[in-house]
Amino acid sequence: MADPTTYRPKQGEIPTSPGVYRFRDQHGRVIYVGKAKNLRARLANYFQPLHSLHPRTQQMVTTAASVEWTVVNTEVESLALEYSWIKEFEPRFNIKYRDDKTYPYLAVTMGEKVPRALVMRGAKKPGNRYFGPFAHAWAIRETLDLLLRVFPVRTCSAGVYRRAESSGRPCLLGYIDKCAAPCVGRISVPDHRLLAEDFCTFMAGQTRPFLKRLTAQMNAASAALDFETAARLRDDLQALEKAMEKNAVVLDDGTDADVFALAGDELEAAVQVFHVRGGRIRGQRGWVVEKVEDVTDAELVERLLEQVYGDDGGTVSGGDAGSGADTGLVPREVLVPVMPSDAEGLTAWLSGVRGSQVRIRVPERGAKKDLSLTVLKNAEHALNLHRVRRSGDLTTRSKALQEIQDALGLAEAPLRIECYDISHTQGTYQSASMVVFEDGLPRKSEYRTFSVRGDDGTGARDDTAAMYEVLTRRFRHHAEGSAPSSVEQPAGAVPPVEQPADAVPPVEQAGHGRVETTGPAGFDAARPSPAQPAQSAGPASPRRFAYPPQLVVVDGGPPQVAAAQRALEDAGVTDVALCGLAKRLEEVWVPDDDYPVILERSSEGLYLLQRVRDEAHRFAIRAHRRRRSKGMTASALDEIPGVGPARAKALLKVFGSVKQLRAATVEEIATVPGLGERSAQAVHDALHRDAPTSSSPVEQPGPALPPPVEQPGPALPPPVE
Repeated sequence: MADPTTYRPKQGEIPTSPGVYRFRDQHGRVIYVGKAKNLRARLANYFQPLHSLHPRTQQMVTTAASVEWTVVNTEVESLALEYSWIKEFEPRFNIKYRDDKTYPYLAVTMGEKVPRALVMRGAKKPGNRYFGPFAHAWAIRETLDLLLRVFPVRTCSAGVYRRAESSGRPCLLGYIDKCAAPCVGRISVPDHRLLAEDFCTFMAGQTRPFLKRLTAQMNAASAALDFETAARLRDDLQALEKAMEKNAVVLDDGTDADVFALAGDELEAAVQVFHVRGGRIRGQRGWVVEKVEDVTDAELVERLLEQVYGDDGGTVSGGDAGSGADTGLVPREVLVPVMPSDAEGLTAWLSGVRGSQVRIRVPERGAKKDLSLTVLKNAEHALNLHRVRRSGDLTTRSKALQEIQDALGLAEAPLRIECYDISHTQGTYQSASMVVFEDGLPRKSEYRTFSVRGDDGTGARDDTAAMYEVLTRRFRHHAEGSAPSSVEQPAGAVPPVEQPADAVPPVEQAGHGRVETTGPAGFDAARPSPAQPAQSAGPASPRRFAYPPQLVVVDGGPPQVAAAQRALEDAGVTDVALCGLAKRLEEVWVPDDDYPVILERSSEGLYLLQRVRDEAHRFAIRAHRRRRSKGMTASALDEIPGVGPARAKALLKVFGSVKQLRAATVEEIATVPGLGERSAQAVHDALHRDAPTSSSPVEQPGPALPPPVEQPGPALPPPVE
């Protein structure tokens, strides 16, 4: 059960505007959708003490893991957007409008011979004209009642119409002049259809003449001291304005468009896009990007469109803040705040991606302009929210680094922290991790993994020896002030800091150009570059471990700290602080001290050290599991000097198994591509050095070699540190 206080947004982060909010669970599924006139006041109700909430609300807020919101202009817009997203996501905690009931529409049955105006719910029928949805059915009825004075179209049912037609007497509405009574021939059927078309034209938005006329009548009645009539006209006018309030989140049926908006300053910008499909908002995405160069809004829009539609391969999906549903290919219209620099070229490119004509334009008026203003409001709010959170995060990180500096007695705050951890399974497949935090944030491109070899090449005797080896390899070049060489080291030499040949490189490998982005790849960070060899030569090769840390953290207590201190001293490193974080009591150990440094449980410094330690632990276990998985399917070839993964793969491809390779001659082994006579002789000698002397129906490998592929070993226990 989640604690709502863990994801409760700060009071100042929530706007006071109307909008729609969504609660998501830990898997990202939308579990509740709601609307509010005032988002801040409404969301505050969900974060009261649990005992004061309704049991179902308690279950919802404890199931949720996050809350997000979308700002709109009016309550009617929030109502329509809430309805659309309830139908889209079917949240488990929403009861309202999940059955066959829907929001009311004003419909005109233009498909009938004699059109009829009425309030309708449910699925739309072909041939009808629909207007809405509206917030209240009574508003539609009052508006319809008012409009019948100007457009007296039929509103009766088919049965009432047939009875009046057969009897020759109109219904009550016909007698009070609220129906043109086509049933008795007061108006012809073609003329009545024209009247219904005029009614639809008015409902489509041409309301100014009628509103002007009502206003004039109200002013005239007031001037004549006929206050009763003026009050009635005032109420009619208010009902009309409420019912006819423009709904900017619903466009005409069949409209497919992506609406972009930008809000920013000289340093950063917030981007929002609403994906409209079939006249409905089906998704929303947002990014905050840093302006690493001086670009205009037109250039920013051009680059944004290239990244969004190029990186997604022409598919746009509702993402971080929106629907989570695929919104389809490039739409027919792309609405932008300013025209991009190369609008003609982008239009041709997008048309080619879509397979039909695409328009890029800036909306100037109408419903699309209103919707663009709504998107802009969301972009402005996203930028303000980003600034508030960034400021808060920066303050928290600065406080954490300051607390670590004070607790360890450092001369300056540890802006770069490196943490090391060892993972193995009963001493086998020993792997180590190095994670890097800069300014309190993980720097994943600097992460490293090590395969612990030990003195005899089979691994270290214990965790302290492994920690000593890893730190020795890490800091061997730091004292020398040079990058590690890519030249292969002679036998018996201290291994270089680069990844050994038998190590499985981590995903966050330096030189691969892998970065994490919050928006379209490459829009707010560097684009991924092609992978490069881990030991490429030349001046363009990235330096390994280019920056020394201010603080080294090891996972463990006094033994691990002592081993790390010995490694730093042997490497001649004297300007790097060292500490260890023990798991049981979360004690911070420093060298040459019999007592640990105790940080308060609520300390931001302790929290940061825990994050660093847990990240190193996770990364070490990941490296160990990958190496163990590889080792369980490996063969005796992995232990032969000079035979790496590529040569082992080539040998097994030719001979099929280690057993057949052991039966081959040196000349036959030398025929494998990539092996010479010397390498073939080394393979032959290694495979026959410990071969059994007695015949056996099943050939077993020697005790010094791991089991071959044909005989997988027993199940291994879970990894431990």
